[in-house]
Amino acid sequence: MSTPSFRSPWALAILSLLFERDMHPYEMRRLVRERGKGEYVDLRPGSLYRTIERLERARLVEPVETTREGKFPERTVYRITPNGREELEEWMREMLATPANDFPQVVQALSVLPILEADDARLQLESRLLRLESEVAAMQTAMRRLEGVLPRIFSVEAELALALRQAELDWMRGLVEDLRTGRLAWTHEQLRTEYADLASGGRPLDLTARPVKALDGGEEDEGMA
Repeated sequence: MSTPSFRSPWALAILSLLFERDMHPYEMRRLVRERGKGEYVDLRPGSLYRTIERLERARLVEPVETTREGKFPERTVYRITPNGREELEEWMREMLATPANDFPQVVQALSVLPILEADDARLQLESRLLRLESEVAAMQTAMRRLEGVLPRIFSVEAELALALRQAELDWMRGLVEDLRTGRLAWTHEQLRTEYADLASGGRPLDLTARPVKALDGGEEDEGMA
């Protein structure tokens, strides 16, 4: 099942705000900032207005009125349509119930980690660790600022984002430690000589038929016959 083209982080934010009440784009941007949701959308005005246009073409939102205050430009107030409410609710059910295969960039990089020599990979991951530690600290500070300001229902996504970042940080520390101590190690020469079949697309290694020397520097493990 293909994903509708209008779905995006801004589309979700707009529909959810209009689910509360009618409002104009300027107010949408202000509320996104005030509620700490700015990390999930592109806050540039152009991105917001382009998304509103796509939602309007899809008949999920519609203009209600255009107002002007003093010397400010005209502001169009939008509301969510009945179709928009149905789409928003169905979209929410899908996102909450179905794990998505939206693998982050680091997972893709780890899948081909041996492209770099082990020491080079370790240095890059150590840099990542520093950034992760800084991110986690910043997220913890932001959550403390929101405590007592917003009801928890408006910040549960920040709790999950922090938990995921903390889990990545903890796991990455273990990986870096394995690289530092040599428990996980490889060289390009070793990969070329010992794993040539995999590199050439030939017959996969039969790990159960003969002793295998582990790439991670461990002892040889006698395979089962």
